[in-house]
Amino acid sequence: AGRLTGFLMLLGLAAQGPAPTHAGKMKVVEEPNTFGLNNPFLPQASRLQPKREPSAVSGPPHLFRLAGKCFSLVESTYKYEFCPFHNVTQHEQTFRWNAYSGILGIWHEWEIVNNTFKGMWMTDGDSCHSRSRQSKVELTCGKTNRLAHVSEPSTCVYALTFETPLVCHPHSLLVYPTLSEALQQRWDQVEQDLADELITPQGYEKLLRALFEDAGYLKVPGETHPTQLAGDSKGLGLETLDICRKAHAELSREVQRLTSLLEQHGIPHTQPTETTHSQLLGQQLPVGEISEQLRGDPGLRGNIL
Repeated sequence: AGRLTGFLMLLGLAAQGPAPTHAGKMKVVEEPNTFGLNNPFLPQASRLQPKREPSAVSGPPHLFRLAGKCFSLVESTYKYEFCPFHNVTQHEQTFRWNAYSGILGIWHEWEIVNNTFKGMWMTDGDSCHSRSRQSKVELTCGKTNRLAHVSEPSTCVYALTFETPLVCHPHSLLVYPTLSEALQQRWDQVEQDLADELITPQGYEKLLRALFEDAGYLKVPGETHPTQLAGDSKGLGLETLDICRKAHAELSREVQRLTSLLEQHGIPHTQPTETTHSQLLGQQLPVGEISEQLRGDPGLRGNIL
């Protein structure tokens, strides 16, 4: 009886025929390529490598809560990720073995226009031909925090629009309220000097720039500024004058100390003359020209103001 039952079962399976092909087909799901981002099988050197650390968190205090968070947007075959006060990255969402994943900029400084924070500059991104990629993030009012738009208006320069309810108030991006009391008083004095015509509009802009640098909103002169205009020294003349004054004061104190030592030990000495520097340099200038430069230094004043 057992043999008969087994024979009948084999006969029934043979009568049904082969199983449908779709019943045994396995569905394979592949995720988009994350080359250089989260792939644990890649060597560390192949992952994203920032060129520097981001600048310190600065600007309106109510925006500080965005630090440590990231917001993404997928457009076409690319995924963009904006991490406020940190960086902007781009990841190609394809199956290519060498799909691009890189840094479009690291948090650098604010762009300030008309006493208002207009945007966040991210610089020193991955190399792009002979330059580094950089991004400007514009903050606009929105119901939720989200990265709304990304474009590339020029090669290696990206424009991002970030929507957030944190900037919906008309005064939410004003610079003056975010400053310390000392810097506010300093700004008030600059405004008064401009009204009294003690400084020119060019001098006013340079003094404000120096004020924003002291507040930590802009980087000091000598560093790369995406907002810097061509031919604008951004306060270098003022900085040089201050350095010269400090150096002169230090040298004067040193001369006095050495003179006292010479007198204490009875060593004869002579007082330095005003033309010693010119004589050492071999630059014998006409008396009239020297006199004109010393009276208020009009050339240097023109560069500063």
